[in-house]
Amino acid sequence: MTERLLPSTNTLVKYDNPILVTKYEQPSTSADGDTSKKFSSEEKHETEEILNVILPPKEWEEDGQMWRQQVSTTPATRLDVVNLQEQLDMRLQQRQARETGICPVRRELYTQCFDELIRQVTINCAERGLLLLRVRDEMRMTIEAYQALYCSSVAFGMRKALQAEQGKSDLNQKVDVLKSEKQDLEHEIVELKQRAEQADRRAAETRLAEERKHTEEIAFLKKTNQQLKAQLEGIIAPKK
Repeated sequence: MTERLLPSTNTLVKYDNPILVTKYEQPSTSADGDTSKKFSSEEKHETEEILNVILPPKEWEEDGQMWRQQVSTTPATRLDVVNLQEQLDMRLQQRQARETGICPVRRELYTQCFDELIRQVTINCAERGLLLLRVRDEMRMTIEAYQALYCSSVAFGMRKALQAEQGKSDLNQKVDVLKSEKQDLEHEIVELKQRAEQADRRAAETRLAEERKHTEEIAFLKKTNQQLKAQLEGIIAPKK
């Protein structure tokens, strides 16, 4: 395998240089009597396997060749941790991550920083690294649960908003219908009032006519009564 001296710079996790993947690899030869190197090699291989489980290698194809880049197995020093903190602050500023609230950029960078810390811890103590892996996965599951809940809430809110908008449209249509009915009823009320006024005028005219007729009849009857009374008195009175 050949190395490519282009380390990854788009992540805070420390990776080894990319290597060209070949189908056949020459097995490493070592003296059977050198047990210390054997144990050291086995321990390093076990650490690499654990790191590959925690942080899987990157693989990509370029110019018909398959390249692989694994996380670094080099133990971290105090300077590496200081540099990690500086790199985190610098990238937060460069990518203009928000300091508060929901920010995918800030979350991505802190996730990379946590992965790098897990890598550093795993090299010194694999058990501690695996425990941190459980913590990381639990945090991711919790965040994904909150995201699913948030998306569900947003979808529910959108459905309710659409239903409310549809209900508002229906209510507006109903208001228009009721307004039209109100106008029709108001026109009907005006017509009924006009009819009632006309009926009142006709009734008043009829009543006046009847009263006039009744008065004339009474006057006629009184006149007739006086004439008959005069005739009767003329007949009854003794002749002189």
